[in-house]
Amino acid sequence: MKNLKGIFSALLVSYNEDGSINEKGLRQIIRHNIDKMKVDGLYVGGSTGENFMLSTEEKKQIFRIAKDEAKDDVALIAQVGSVNLHEAVELGKYATELGYDSLSAVTPFYYKFSFAEIKNYYETIIAETGNYMIVYSIPFLTGVNIGVEQFGELYKNPKVLGVKFTAGDFYLLERLKKAYPDHLIWAGFDEMMLPAAALGVDGAIGSTFNVNGIRARQIFDLTRAGKLDEALRIQHVTNDLIEGILANGLYLTIKELLKLEGVDAGYCREPMTAKATEKQLAVAKELKEKFL
Repeated sequence: MKNLKGIFSALLVSYNEDGSINEKGLRQIIRHNIDKMKVDGLYVGGSTGENFMLSTEEKKQIFRIAKDEAKDDVALIAQVGSVNLHEAVELGKYATELGYDSLSAVTPFYYKFSFAEIKNYYETIIAETGNYMIVYSIPFLTGVNIGVEQFGELYKNPKVLGVKFTAGDFYLLERLKKAYPDHLIWAGFDEMMLPAAALGVDGAIGSTFNVNGIRARQIFDLTRAGKLDEALRIQHVTNDLIEGILANGLYLTIKELLKLEGVDAGYCREPMTAKATEKQLAVAKELKEKFL
């Protein structure tokens, strides 16, 4: 297993206008992340890849393409989580056979699962695949909150490496880092990289790193080095960019920014709006000129 600390792009996926996977474009996005954004790794199959609108076979196709293109250049994490445990296991086995360094799985969502059910979900994926696991906690989308003691229960399995922490509860983040210093935390909110790094996270996984990965690393490294004024200046610029992206449509705008870099980032997958409007295109060009 490669070192999983550092800056990981939550990988965008290029789709054709009909919703099918654009393999050529996906490969270009992967290369852009590795060669230009200089990321330490890729988080494949997450929210940023529009994963939860895909079939099992399409998810496998993306895992295969990502591994084939990235090879061993960077670390690879496969997000296999699903409200369908059988699918999660099937995807986990497939990614493990491909050679992914670790699995990750979003907490099971929609239904109000008990913690015992959530723990069984992770234990089952680990037992069936034999791979490592990173818990993906994103409570504002899943409605699932896991406390310090519950994380301790999950961490009793030596295969659970830590958590992708996409939450604004930085008190919980600090408590987790103090209680379980040997387990890793990846920050999931790009706009809060500086405070997360100050609290000792081991890395970050972000969607905007597809276009803003260099600044993300600068913020992370400067904060860890105690150069907070310099880190804050870069975080301000980063957040101005993020604010503009969010106001214009998150995934569409990042894809348009990539296109302006010569990357065939394609369309979004419906029921998301597939194609940018003229106004959105104009805003993307402004963001590119100002920030990238």
